Amino acid sequence: MSERKEMSTETRSLIAAVLCLLVIAGWSLIYKPPAQPTPPNPNPAVGNQAKPAQPAPSAPGPPSAQGAAAPAAPVAIRAASEEHSIVIESDLYRVEISNRGAVVHSWQLKKFTDDNKPPRTLDLVHADAAQQSGSWPLSLALDDPTQEAAVNGGLFEIASSGSVPGPGTVLRAPAEVTLAWSDGHLDVTKRLKFDTSYIVSVETKVSLDGKPLTAAIGWAGGFGDATAYRAALQTQVFNSAAGKLNTLAAKNLGKSGQTTVRAAVPGTFDLVGIEDLYFTAAFMPPFTAHGDVAETPITLSGWTLPHNTTVDGKTETENVPQMAAGTGQAGPLNLRVYVGPKSIDGLKAVRPPLNGLVQFGWWGFIAEPLFYSLRWMHQYITNYGWAIVAITIAINMVMFPLKVKSMRAMMKMQKVAPEVKAIQERYKKYSMRDPRKAEMNKEVMAVYSREGINPLGSCWPTVIQMPIWFGLYRMLAYTIELRHAPWIGWIHDLSRSDPYYILPAVMAISMYFMQKMTPTPGMDPAQAKMMGLTPLIFGGMFAFSPSGLALYILTSNIVGIGQQWYLYRTAPPPPKPSRGPGKKK
Repeated sequence: MSERKEMSTETRSLIAAVLCLLVIAGWSLIYKPPAQPTPPNPNPAVGNQAKPAQPAPSAPGPPSAQGAAAPAAPVAIRAASEEHSIVIESDLYRVEISNRGAVVHSWQLKKFTDDNKPPRTLDLVHADAAQQSGSWPLSLALDDPTQEAAVNGGLFEIASSGSVPGPGTVLRAPAEVTLAWSDGHLDVTKRLKFDTSYIVSVETKVSLDGKPLTAAIGWAGGFGDATAYRAALQTQVFNSAAGKLNTLAAKNLGKSGQTTVRAAVPGTFDLVGIEDLYFTAAFMPPFTAHGDVAETPITLSGWTLPHNTTVDGKTETENVPQMAAGTGQAGPLNLRVYVGPKSIDGLKAVRPPLNGLVQFGWWGFIAEPLFYSLRWMHQYITNYGWAIVAITIAINMVMFPLKVKSMRAMMKMQKVAPEVKAIQERYKKYSMRDPRKAEMNKEVMAVYSREGINPLGSCWPTVIQMPIWFGLYRMLAYTIELRHAPWIGWIHDLSRSDPYYILPAVMAISMYFMQKMTPTPGMDPAQAKMMGLTPLIFGGMFAFSPSGLALYILTSNIVGIGQQWYLYRTAPPPPKPSRGPGKKK
């Protein structure tokens, strides 16, 4: 047998060192030491073991990577022991804030009432819809639904001016309220600053284990006068960029079912919000330290909540619009929120101006001057109904010279009516499609030209009145000053239709008498029959229009009847021409 070669001392030492390293590595993997709350000592002791050789220092990594490796500082748990509310009040509003979710349960505007009978102080929060969805105004929208539910359901601690207001405390504006909550990981702070205007500043911070999260603050649970007819259909989400306002109806927003689906509106905006016909909640950038409006791009998301309501005794499902505003960036969120009426002057005073929310449409060039004229008149006649009567009389007086010209044109037409009638008789056997019918029109126009008659001259007063009607309709329907403005007796709201249809009926009768007083020379029987139906048609049309518009037309007709009577007295129409001998009289 060959002699076995013994291992050298160096080889044995190497194997022993490798085995020791394997044992140490296995031990550290199986029995990991608990994580220490403080950063480890850069030169730790190694117990009774021999101090190993120090490894060569590696190149330093980026600060962010080093910071990420460090354990997060613990967050103290903060929560109230029970649910309660406090109230912030001024001469303009009364806001009830619940500590569950740090949300608003009631936002009343003291100077306005709802459509209830009898009316109550207007509350812009739809309590039924909000309770159904579990979401209220000033709730937070987070990317993680679980975190969002935890935040909006947490019991916040409330503090104001260094003290802790108890349940039911009423604070008088100006006031500042701080609401804070934490479960040890999520940490949320809301700071609300109320002043004596309709604007409240909202500052929000949300973090997870010390890391800032992206959050948005919303108006959920419905907005506006919940007692208005088809309230949800009148509510829209809006945004504004570079002065251009864009509205989003409920059908263009995300849907809500068992879970909420928020639809982000592409782009960033100068301001966003939610509105109905007369009120708005507009989310705007904060002020800078110099008092200017900060250039903060605002993001918008919108969704709808299916809500059951009863209309005319039938249960229907309406989609209630909701929205949330943010910046799209992780970190503190600071916005101003205007919650109040869409009063033109009040909205103009806001920075940035919000008067674009009062939309008169295509007829704004007439509606806005009419509104300012009516409001000026209201300084002297404190009833808007009588102010409309006064404005109507003034407009008809301005138009009187045009009516005189129209009357003279009709008298000239009455003079040549027999000649025109004779021409029409010669061509009555031809149908309207017959080319020879065009010859009749040429002959009639030749008669008018010879006598210097403009056949459209008699129509100008009516043509001019039509745009005024449309402008007045927009003004009555969209200006909050006319909302719930009474006239007399049964007319309690000039912006709504007459509940008993009295004004439209009297308006149609006055239009009929005005027609009877107006000469209609040369009109064929078919035209005359159609004109006779005009009062009925207009009466039906305006039966469902604002009663202020029916009042304008009625007053205009009464003034027109008086003017016609005056013109007949001062310039009676020429006598009817004789039919000549041999003709039946």
